[in-house]
Amino acid sequence: MKITMIIPVYNEGKTIGSMVSQLAALPGDWEVLFADGGSQDDTVEKIGGRFPVVDCPKGRANQMNAAAKMAKADVLWFVHCDSVLCPDSHAQIERAVTQGAAWGCFHIKFDYDGPFMGCNTYFSNRRARKGIAFGDQGIWIKKEIFTAMGGFPALPIMEDYEFSLRMKEAGIPIFMVPGSIVTSGRRYRKTFPLLVMWRMFYLRYLYRKGTKIEIIAEKYRDIR
Repeated sequence: MKITMIIPVYNEGKTIGSMVSQLAALPGDWEVLFADGGSQDDTVEKIGGRFPVVDCPKGRANQMNAAAKMAKADVLWFVHCDSVLCPDSHAQIERAVTQGAAWGCFHIKFDYDGPFMGCNTYFSNRRARKGIAFGDQGIWIKKEIFTAMGGFPALPIMEDYEFSLRMKEAGIPIFMVPGSIVTSGRRYRKTFPLLVMWRMFYLRYLYRKGTKIEIIAEKYRDIR
C-alpha cells in the first residue's frame, strides 16, 4: 500500500534536518510531500531536493489541502515537522485500512515529562478515542474520503478540530493505531503545564461557542 505523507512547513530550519533524517530511515512505500508556506529561512534548502516541495499559500490548512490534491497515493498521512515517528508507522496504517478503517491517528506522547504531563497525555488520547484528533497525533485518512469531506476547513487555527467534528457528524468512526507519535512539549516548558492545558481547553470552548476565529488565533499565539 502506498501512502502519501504530507508535512506542512514554514521556517522550520531548526527542525527540518531531524525530520529528513527520519524519513530516510522509515520503512514502507511512501510518497513524501513537504508543503511549504513560503519559508524565509533555509527550510527548503535543507530538504535539499531529496523530497518534493509543494509551494502553497501560508496557513497549515491551505498547505495540507494543496499537497493533498497532488498526492498520488490512496491514503494520506498528515505529519508535523517536529514529530518523532514510530518505525512501523506504515505497517500500522496499512493494517488499519485493510481492516476497513477510513481514518484515524496515532497515540500521542510528549518529549517533556514535567508536572501533570502524564495527565495531559492521558486526556489527549482519551479525546482522540472519542473522535477528536489533533494534527500532532498524525491524522491519516483515505484520500477519497478526505476529498469528499472538502479537506481541512480554511481556518487559521482549529482546522483539525473542526475536521474531526465534521467526521463525527458524518458518522465516520476514528481508528487509533497502537503506536505513538512523540511531539514537542515546548509550550509546556514555558509555563505551568496545567495552565496551558486549561487554556487549550478554553480555546476549544470559545470555538464551540462561535467566537471569531481571529480572536481565538490571537489567544493561541499567546501560549505557543
